[in-house]
This record gives sequence, C-alpha cells and structure tokens, in this order.
Amino acid sequence: MKEKQYGGKYKNCILTFAIMALNVLLMALCFDFYYDLNDDMLMKDVMSGVYTGTPDGHNMQTLYSLGAFLAWCYRLCGRVPWYGLFLCLCQFGCFFLTGVRLTGMLDCRSGSYSPRKEPGDRRAGIALKIIVLSALCLFQWGIFLTHLVNVQYTVTCALMSATAIFLFVTTPHTDSAKEFVVRNLPSILLVIVAYQLRTEMLLLTLPFVALAGVSRWAEEERIFTRTNWMKYGTVIGVMLAGMVLSGCVDLAAYGSADWKDFRRFFDARTTVYDYYPEVITQEEYGQALEGLGVTRAQQTLLCNYNFGLDDSIDTQMLDKVADYAANTVGASRDWGAVFGEQLRLYLYRTFHGADAPYNVMVLWAYAAVLAAGICACGSRHRYAFLWQAALLVGIRTVLWMFILMRGRDPERITHSLYLVEFMLLMAWLVRLISESQIRNYVLHGMAVLFLLLTVGNLPEEIRMVELNQQARAAVNSDWQDIDAYCRAHEENYYFEDVYSTVAFSQKMFDRADNTYANYDILGGWLCKSPLWQEKLARYHIGDAARALVQEENVYLIVSDTEAGLQGFDWIVEYYAGQGIAVSVEQGDRINEHYGVYRIKKTGTKQV
Repeated sequence: MKEKQYGGKYKNCILTFAIMALNVLLMALCFDFYYDLNDDMLMKDVMSGVYTGTPDGHNMQTLYSLGAFLAWCYRLCGRVPWYGLFLCLCQFGCFFLTGVRLTGMLDCRSGSYSPRKEPGDRRAGIALKIIVLSALCLFQWGIFLTHLVNVQYTVTCALMSATAIFLFVTTPHTDSAKEFVVRNLPSILLVIVAYQLRTEMLLLTLPFVALAGVSRWAEEERIFTRTNWMKYGTVIGVMLAGMVLSGCVDLAAYGSADWKDFRRFFDARTTVYDYYPEVITQEEYGQALEGLGVTRAQQTLLCNYNFGLDDSIDTQMLDKVADYAANTVGASRDWGAVFGEQLRLYLYRTFHGADAPYNVMVLWAYAAVLAAGICACGSRHRYAFLWQAALLVGIRTVLWMFILMRGRDPERITHSLYLVEFMLLMAWLVRLISESQIRNYVLHGMAVLFLLLTVGNLPEEIRMVELNQQARAAVNSDWQDIDAYCRAHEENYYFEDVYSTVAFSQKMFDRADNTYANYDILGGWLCKSPLWQEKLARYHIGDAARALVQEENVYLIVSDTEAGLQGFDWIVEYYAGQGIAVSVEQGDRINEHYGVYRIKKTGTKQV
C-alpha cells in the first residue's frame, strides 16, 4: 500500500463510534447480555469478592495480571460490573477498531472507488462509509449475535486476536520503523491482553497471527532490509515480551506450594474429565480404579462431580487416574483410524453441517479473495493470494485436526477458529481492493453475496437468541431464588449438588450484590483450591463431609430432578465407607424445584 495517511481520522472515529453506539443500543434494547457459561460467572465471583468476600485475581482462567487489575477495579467500586464491562468493551471495541480502519482505507484507496474532492463526491464518500459500517453491524447481527449477547471469554479472546490480525495486515505502509511500530500498537496490545484473558485460545490462533506477519512482510518491496528487520522484529519482540512478562507475573502469583499443588490437581482433573471421561463414567473401569485406590463411593463422587465432599480425592489420586487413563484408554485407541474418521469429519464440516453460517462465511471469503486476486489490476501483489491461501488452508487443517483428534471441539472453539480465519481473509481482501483497480461488477457481486448470507441468516440468528434467552431466564429464576434464600439465611452455609445447579448463568448488567455468597457447588473447578479453603474458613469449615454431619448450620441443596434421577444413595454410601451411618432429611424448600437437606448421623458402621 502506498504511503498515505488515512484522511479524516477523527471524523472516521466519530462516525464509526456513532454507528456502533446505535448498534449496541439497539442490541441492548432487544436482548439481555449474559455470561454464557458458569466459567465466566465463577471468574467474576472471584474477582468481585462474591467467592471469598474479598476481590481476588486468582481466578485460574485469566492470567493473574488481568485478574488482579479487574479485582482492583472491584475494590474501588464493587457495585460496577467491571468484568462484564471489560468483555463487552473488548468485543465492541474490536468492531469499532475494524470500522475505523475500513473507513480510513476508503479515504486513501487507489482503486475504482477513490473519492474525489468535489462536494458531491465527499457526500458519496460518507455514504459509502455508512454502507460499509452498516455491513459490519449486519455481520454482528446476522452471524455473530449469539456470542455478542451471550458472552464467553474464549470467544472474546479469539475476536481480539482476529482484530489484531486485521489491523496489522491493513496497516498503512511506512518506511519508518518507529512509525510502523506506533501504528501497530493496537495490534500488539490486543494480542497481549488476549493472551492474558485466555492463554490457550490465543496460542491456538498464533499460527494465524504468524501467517499475517509473513504475508505482510512479504509485500515489502525489499524484504530483508535493515528497516524491515527493525519494523517487524520490534513488533514481534514487543508482543512476545508482553506475553512473557504476563506469564512470569502469573507464575509468581501462583508460586506458593498450595497453588502449585492445586494447579497439578486442576491439570489432572482436566485430563480426566475433558479427554478421558469414560474412565470415571463407565463401569468397566471400576475395578482398575479400585486397584489405584479409588473406592466405588469415590468413583461415584467423581462421576457426579461432587468430589469436593471427599478430601482424599486429592492431587495424588487424580494424577494416578489421569496417568492410567492416558496409558490405557489413550494408548489403546487406534489413532490411525481416529485420524481418518476425524479427517472425514473435518472435510464434511468445512462444507456442510451445523457449523453454518460460519463455514459458509469463510468459504465466501476464500471465493472473494480469489475473485479479487484474479481481477486485480495495478497491484504487484495480485497473485500473492495463491500462496497465502494455500498456507492458510494448511494451517487451518492442522489446527482443526488438532482439536478434533483431542475430542474437544465445542462451539466456543470452532466458531473462534472460523472467526480468526475469516478476519485474515478479509484483511487480504480489503488490501487487494484498496491497492488495485477491480471492476465494479466484481465488487458488487461480492457485496450482494455477503448481503444474502448475512441477511438470510439474520431471522434464524435472532430466533435462536430469543429462544436461548427465554430458556436462560426460566432456568436462572431458580438460581435467583437459591441466591436469595441463602443470603437470607446468612448464618448457614450451603453446599450444592453440582448437576442441580451448574446450568445457571447470569445477566452481566443486573444490579448485583457483590458480597460474600454463603454457598458453593461441591465440584467446581476452584474446588480444593486455596480460595475454596479460604471460602469455607469463613464458616470454620475445614472438611465438607465432616461439616455436613457435625455442624447444625451446614446444608446440602439438591434439585428435585436430581433427587429423582440419582437419589441419595451416593452420599449415604460415601459416609458408610467412612464408617458413618447417615440419613438425608429435607429441612426446607427453595421454590417448587429445590430441597434443602440435612445430613444426619444415625450411628457408626464397621468398615
């Protein structure tokens, strides 16, 4: 791209902000913003002080530097929903930055739509900017709406990575290394913050980031010059330095013996539950687990996630189970057959299936880049799309096979991969259009197809979001009743059966009471952590199982559905294994769906 400053910089910012603000306002009027999963809720609870009573940055999911910053914000004013604001600022801020870059490129484009200086042409230029920004809003509504209103930190991380890629690839050319680095500060910051927000997701998208850097560098007139080494080396160096520094701060924050032990426990639990769940859910492995020292009662607790009841389910035990799972179940799999099966699934999902409209938008982007490259005139990089697209297909195939072979392909990961790939393709496309003379009918054809895809999916996307939020409202009414009940009985502490309460989410911007909550599930991912121990210590609870039978103010909350499905044999048999006979008695009700139970000791048993 020829060296030109983007004209009307502040006017573009104002115009983009106005349209994006109206878009956000309309979205807020039509829908509620939710934390998509209980993961984000628990992170918010830790950082806001709901979990332990004091805002804390050790939420185990973000790196400590980001968690500590948000915890500090909650310390300043606990009534403000800082984490929700942060996620929404990241998401809509990414679209704002993309809009500003697109409108700026319209000002300096050398192609067929280059604006002229006559007043009528300036008005036409503004109209074109409004059309482009409206198309960006249409993408948010027709494709990305679900993730914008049901917010998940993994998807937010991917959006930040995708935006960093788009901004970097479309950075205006300059021969000044200092100016190049300054222009790419937004991309650098986005990558570093995304790394702090969801490290694993950012690392998964790094190959796309690397390809963006290679493709941009390869377009320089002379590639291996001192200036280019300074330009690209500095951007890469600052980015990596920020990531390394963030990681070092995190290691120091979790450097105590207790946190190190819990991280081992956390990793072993993830291995078992995420990659080899059959080991604890299928009866055929029961005898082998007993040989590892895991009793049948403990296997039941692992299966129904209520392992917080038993302190002997510790790091050493889960390490044994994880090693056994990897060395038996993992080693016994026919990985060649699995690879062939997953490769066929990958190819099918690329062109068909439930991944629509994301896979369709990516295919449109490939076709658009192909058409622009073939029809481009006046650009010496017009055929660069051939090797760029070939490398991109190779990278996306490796990443997809990686997640499919591991058996971990939830939508928050697959949609994120589609998004990052789409944004890289769009960056190449807009560069081709801005640098080249492309006939209007080609551009119009791309625009019409984009419009058909987004508008065509818009009714279904809105319908899905409405149904989803209606279901959330119905389910969350139970959570609100449980929260209100527990807080009204602050002299008591309540353990919750995991399957009875894990499906709840929460509105991000409801007026929340960010004070200590006297309840917790018996098997969350913070269970057995130093924060779990700190939380229980407020009620002088050292051991959950002992407290349930010995303390008069400690109760168990179970839904009627789970009480009907699994009964209470699991807890009676667990105590029987400890030599204690117990009975489970309902002491109170929370609305018509939940019971509050006392675990009463009725005698002792010979073990």
